[in-house]
Amino acid sequence: MSKIRVLTVDDSALMRQVLATLLTKDPDIDVVGSAPDPYIAREKIKALNPDVLTLDVEMPKMDGLTFLEKLMRGHPMPVVMVSSLTEVGCQTTLRALELGAVDFIAKPKIDLREGMEELAQDLIAKVKAAAVARVRGKQARGRDDQKHLSSHLSSLPSGSAMIKTTDTIIAIGSSTGGTEAVKEVLERLPPHTPPILITQHMPERFTKTWADRLNRLCRIAVKEAQDGDSVLPGHALIAPGNFHMTLVRSGARYTVRINQDLPVNRHRPSVDVMFASVARYAGANAVGVILTGMGNDGAKEMLAMKQAGAFTIAQDETSCVVFGMPKEAIKAGAVDKVLALSDIAAAILTHVSR
Repeated sequence: MSKIRVLTVDDSALMRQVLATLLTKDPDIDVVGSAPDPYIAREKIKALNPDVLTLDVEMPKMDGLTFLEKLMRGHPMPVVMVSSLTEVGCQTTLRALELGAVDFIAKPKIDLREGMEELAQDLIAKVKAAAVARVRGKQARGRDDQKHLSSHLSSLPSGSAMIKTTDTIIAIGSSTGGTEAVKEVLERLPPHTPPILITQHMPERFTKTWADRLNRLCRIAVKEAQDGDSVLPGHALIAPGNFHMTLVRSGARYTVRINQDLPVNRHRPSVDVMFASVARYAGANAVGVILTGMGNDGAKEMLAMKQAGAFTIAQDETSCVVFGMPKEAIKAGAVDKVLALSDIAAAILTHVSR
């Protein structure tokens, strides 16, 4: 098997060196070159033909977003963004994911030696996932897709028919490629949709920015979860970065709890943690959805959900950026239906309206 060829693009020579040092800890990765700005990067992409690009968000001459947009239009390839943990950095990174970047990492602190091993593992895993990801040039949603969406929604039950389903919980888990996949599902859901819980592998700060963005785009209300939040129809709660989110029930009332217990499957938040709580407290009154992502987080406890009577859905291979988590859930026998991303919202609503 040939090595994964990586080109790093960052205006800081020291940062390029740090990234190269971290990546070359893995024998399957070869850092074939680096570039201080997009113009040199463009020439090196032609000359070196890398498999994956790491791209800094903020650079001189041409910013990372502009370069990414041009790249995805003319030469789509796997890109892992390197982002600062600022509010502006979070917003820019989410825009980069919309434009077609596969994933992102938080920019390493050069003066911080602690946690470098964990950072190396994270960076290496994301570059490896990017190398096998399905990358498509970014296109706006067309008229045909809008008609497809409208036809789905017009055939679904109205609000009055959905009232009896408000004790149903919809639990969605995702990772690599998940920010856009979750957005596509949520955008298709009407305001009277049953409560939704979402765990997406994402660092602190990014989850709030992402939740706020989804709240602006969707007809349901979306927010980053806080400990003790009520689980309500027409609302989606997103697990905060670096915190697990679990469902609890007191009488007829559902709430969420937020904790910093140990990572599960190397992740906090973990999809398995959320799914396990939904299996326990919602049982058959639940829908489990597992979307694009690397690894196996969610597979084990999605099986527990199914065994408890929940209806379970996995995104299909063709529409996944990385067919890891759904594949493992399918292999575990945890999935009732395997569907294209564009069909998942309709399947959820059809099921909960029965």
